Amino acid sequence: MEQQFFRHIAQTSDESIGIPVERAEGIYLYGPDGRRWIDLISGICVSNLGHGDPDILQAIHAQADRYLHPMVYGEAMMSPQIQYATQLASVLGDKLDTVYFVNSGAETVEGAMKVAKKYTGRSRFVSCKKAYHGSTHGAMSLSDKSSTDHGYGPLLPGIDFIRFNAIEDLSLITEDTAAVFIEIVQGAGGMVLPQPSFLQAIQERCHQTGALLVVDEIQTGFGRTGALFAHQLFDVSPDILLLAKSLGGGLPLGAFISRAEILDVIRRSPPLGFITTFGGHPLSCAAGLALLNKLESGSFLSSIPAKEKIIVQHLQHPAIQEVRGVGLMYAVLFESRDVAEAVRKQAYEMGILTIGFLQIENGLRICPPLSITEEELLLVCRLLVQCIEQVAGE
Repeated sequence: MEQQFFRHIAQTSDESIGIPVERAEGIYLYGPDGRRWIDLISGICVSNLGHGDPDILQAIHAQADRYLHPMVYGEAMMSPQIQYATQLASVLGDKLDTVYFVNSGAETVEGAMKVAKKYTGRSRFVSCKKAYHGSTHGAMSLSDKSSTDHGYGPLLPGIDFIRFNAIEDLSLITEDTAAVFIEIVQGAGGMVLPQPSFLQAIQERCHQTGALLVVDEIQTGFGRTGALFAHQLFDVSPDILLLAKSLGGGLPLGAFISRAEILDVIRRSPPLGFITTFGGHPLSCAAGLALLNKLESGSFLSSIPAKEKIIVQHLQHPAIQEVRGVGLMYAVLFESRDVAEAVRKQAYEMGILTIGFLQIENGLRICPPLSITEEELLLVCRLLVQCIEQVAGE
């Protein structure tokens, strides 16, 4: 299996974890020899209810018996799409009541960029330093170029970068700006939290200049921060909301969501201004709807504050510089990349799966499924501290 993986699967780096997955259940990934790992990544914030959730699997099985792909997106009325879009609109409100389903997070960014240009008649964008919005050409152009541009340039022109939480940089948002793209919590930057005054200032500046506010909740959506959506936690009103990752309940799905007035620009002059073949696949929408229904009716969100407290109180060691984050998305920061990588490798050997970040080198990601119990989380903290002690000493 390992030989074929490295021979026939195109690699994304020289440092692939290469974990051999035979099956997955709850918070665990299992190898072919029965070995198991506690999943502290959740597929990078995808498996928010853990692996093999019975309600999601039941929804997938039921839809698979009906139909899979009858037509490209937008050309057929499919019940899973319609039900999911309706349910999303009911929890997001009147300003976000029209959904365009796609396949992935990067595709939502590309769609939002096209919509913003067409709607405003402008061509410039503002994004944040240390941001990450995806790896397609447009999405990469909005990401921090210091770690994304190597050999792929020139990227798209007309993009200005502001510092996250730096209100003094907001003068870069002008009447030439089509949209401002911002993550509520900078995920790839190491779980950097916003200052509420910064978000409110961005929102006000967008109102003043006529720029659209595009909020990227690809990682933070569906309970990851303790609220159903992070912009609700920080009282922000996006003009366009970007969702993916957990949106599909473990299956590929993305969406850019706005109001009809804005999204209507891609349906005419000319029509088909944005098209996608597999966007809003009925299997993915059925799984996502089951996820959303379970989050709304269950106790997952109300249980997060207690779990958040466990991480803050029990994940402590002199070698840890900072534990930064909110809800169940945290970065554990060390003095160097070497220390972080050594802890990651030791954790892997002890049955814990974690990973680093794209925009910083000295951190490890703690994003377990929301379904993790308090007892399991206490165990995770104890094991991670043991790993750190073995790497860094007392």
